[in-house]
Amino acid sequence: MRNLLVFLHLAAAIFWIGGMAFMMLALRQPAQALLQPPARLALMSEVLGRFFAVVAASIVVLLATGVWLLMQAPAGAVPPGWHAMAGLGLLMVALFGHIRFASYPKLKRAVAAQDWPAGGLQIGRITLLAKINLGLGWLAIAAVMLWR
Repeated sequence: MRNLLVFLHLAAAIFWIGGMAFMMLALRQPAQALLQPPARLALMSEVLGRFFAVVAASIVVLLATGVWLLMQAPAGAVPPGWHAMAGLGLLMVALFGHIRFASYPKLKRAVAAQDWPAGGLQIGRITLLAKINLGLGWLAIAAVMLWR
């Protein structure tokens, strides 16, 4: 059972962090280079909407498996890296919540209204927060792997 939960925990983290890496490193720059703001912002709005559904599912899996795995560890035997990973993970969830429920709806409204400067502002905010979240994700991985 434990191995299955660790697998699910890792798979959810890989989907979330891998998706952010794909967006930042593979999709964003070619979209900027090849597409005008109307097409680029509409594309990013649609891609983000689909990606956010995967992230939400990943968060549910990460929280459920993470809590279960923490509760199964003997009292006082949880490595400091686990605590760091949990704290960083909760910060990542909070940042995702802000992106999903504050910035993303503003992006959707800007695209619907064809307000490209407002849409550009929101995609810039989303990008900044996603870069921070990507960095936090790598820190969480480093903490759990290196801080025992």
